[in-house]
Amino acid sequence: MEKQTFTQLKEKLFNLLNQGALKRGKFVLSSGKESNYYLDGRIITLSPQGAYLVANIILEMLKGEVPDAIGGPTLGADPITGAIAAVSYINKHPVNTFIVRKQAKEHGTQQQVEGPVLVKGSRVVLVDDVATSGKAILEAKQVLDRIGVVAEKAIVIVDRNQGAAENLAKAGLKLESIFKIADFGLG
Repeated sequence: MEKQTFTQLKEKLFNLLNQGALKRGKFVLSSGKESNYYLDGRIITLSPQGAYLVANIILEMLKGEVPDAIGGPTLGADPITGAIAAVSYINKHPVNTFIVRKQAKEHGTQQQVEGPVLVKGSRVVLVDDVATSGKAILEAKQVLDRIGVVAEKAIVIVDRNQGAAENLAKAGLKLESIFKIADFGLG
């Protein structure tokens, strides 16, 4: 596959999101807010092209930074982290990934953070598909805080511009996004 520029990757991802993931109508979001649109990021992150594009874009956004791991809250982060692990390995700059469960497992190792073990003091970047209030990312950060893992940045595919950046900033997390909802003519 020929190397594509960051701009080309973003254009392709924008088109995929706009054509396949953006739904118009009446929806209740996980934040409890009502919306006249819904962006189902998993339609894209679970597709081969979407997973590839998202992973490459996020890795490009992190160029020059070397986090110990990249991860986030289940379910939005699950396909993103899997794609990042594979693409980073293929690009010969492997990075470990992890997923934060809503609750610790009640069986087996009773983990709440799944993946290669994160040691106290590890520096990580959180990812998710869409941010509205930032609640899922905040909850993941709280779990990481309890085990001494440092998260200071979060990257999402789309920021709905409904308070996530401000809420995350209060918790010491800088939010970056590949797109803002206004890029799609909404918001």
